[in-house]
Amino acid sequence: MNVSKAAVIGGGVIGAGWVARLIENSIPVAIYDPDPEAARKMQAVLDNAERANARLTMAPRASKGPVTFAGSIADAVAGADWIVEAVPEQLPLKQRVYGEIEKAASKDAIIASSTSGILPSDLQQDMAHPGRLLVAHPFNPVYLVPAVEVVAGKQTARDSVEAAMAFLATLGMKPVEVRKEIEAFVADRLLEAMWRESLWLVKDGVCTTQELDDIVRYGFGLRMAQMGQFETYRVAGGEAGMRHFMAQFGPCLSWPWTRLTDVPEFNDELVDLIAAQSDAQSGQHSIRELERIRDDNLVAILQALKLNDWGAGQTLAAYEKKLFDAGTGQEAEPDLSQPIVTLRRAVPADWTDYNNHMNEARYLQAFADAGDALLRMVGVNADYVASTGSYFTVETHIRHLAEVRALEPIFATTQILEAKGKRLHVFHRLYHENGTLLATGEQMYLHVDLKTRSASEPAEQVTEAIAKIAISHANLPRPDGAGRAVGQPR
Repeated sequence: MNVSKAAVIGGGVIGAGWVARLIENSIPVAIYDPDPEAARKMQAVLDNAERANARLTMAPRASKGPVTFAGSIADAVAGADWIVEAVPEQLPLKQRVYGEIEKAASKDAIIASSTSGILPSDLQQDMAHPGRLLVAHPFNPVYLVPAVEVVAGKQTARDSVEAAMAFLATLGMKPVEVRKEIEAFVADRLLEAMWRESLWLVKDGVCTTQELDDIVRYGFGLRMAQMGQFETYRVAGGEAGMRHFMAQFGPCLSWPWTRLTDVPEFNDELVDLIAAQSDAQSGQHSIRELERIRDDNLVAILQALKLNDWGAGQTLAAYEKKLFDAGTGQEAEPDLSQPIVTLRRAVPADWTDYNNHMNEARYLQAFADAGDALLRMVGVNADYVASTGSYFTVETHIRHLAEVRALEPIFATTQILEAKGKRLHVFHRLYHENGTLLATGEQMYLHVDLKTRSASEPAEQVTEAIAKIAISHANLPRPDGAGRAVGQPR
């Protein structure tokens, strides 16, 4: 499925999360939300998403898709291939929105509802073309959490489901098709059971909201994040696995441990109790601060899972591979009147020392990656290396000027100081995304024939591409620190 434009109807938390996920993948998005505060609220989510995505992936990121606010549903969905409905959970409202969408949308556009529990068959019952509607239920924050439940209604076309599954995967998500249409689908049924029992435990004075959260986040939540329900219990069964676990713990299912079949009376007293404890637990942080804390933790967990090739980390790794293969990160036509941006990434966790600062060797790694990007830009790609030769680094001088921590965003620029025959003299600057100069790296490259392993002249097209940049860079001021040696006064 090729999506050249998306539309999002409803700019709340989930709608804004979808916008962030879509524009991160270069997809233009048009939004409609009648709330006069919608733009402000959405920008707060997009700012947090940008902060998180800058730390999430080691790959160069794609260029952002543009965001526009439309004056009507019709204007938003015109020309859109993928339409997200993220309005409040009211069936009549959603059905009215679909009626407006169908009047203006392309007949081939897929409509994806973000509902967390309404049956898609009920959503589509008044539609003229119900085959294109399905549920794509994401998890907050949509721009970080990869899972999305895909649910078909009775009239949903199989082609729509398959196209949606394929498209969602390209966004770095993990689409999971729910096999049978059922209220609340899978995730919210599990969450509702836990939520109900949690309310009883707090109401009955067994624990506070903070104590319950501590049991989850310091206990079984750590296992659930990487293994889920059944794999966790399979391991708990020891060498005999799941069969032993079922035999050992199965009988307790008949014991009256939980109150899941009862519902605590939802009254002001219960609301006051829960709200007061929640305020005491987390009231020192604003909601936006809590979102950033949550996002930072999710990024770290996803990166750790990626290092172990496990769970959601596999989804992140596949997404990073897609970004690397696409070769994004550098402008197709860089501005040669300035040093060229040759690297954009976040600092990987394994690039840091015990102080959580990037270690000395990784500054060289960053400059090596920047140099590789420059060489690819002038034609020294895999085919050239296989048939002709490459540039070898013969000398490097690095100045370490500031510290940077794991997962913080960095970028590098490269300036050609001199290009003469076999030699290429460059100067890199490494920056934090906030503009702080972290380090400089001056390097001399020598072109080598890989068959003879001796210095050689580069191919004519490479020489011409380098000369074009070198001529432009000759007009730039000589960089501060160029030509320095160790021990020279600053």
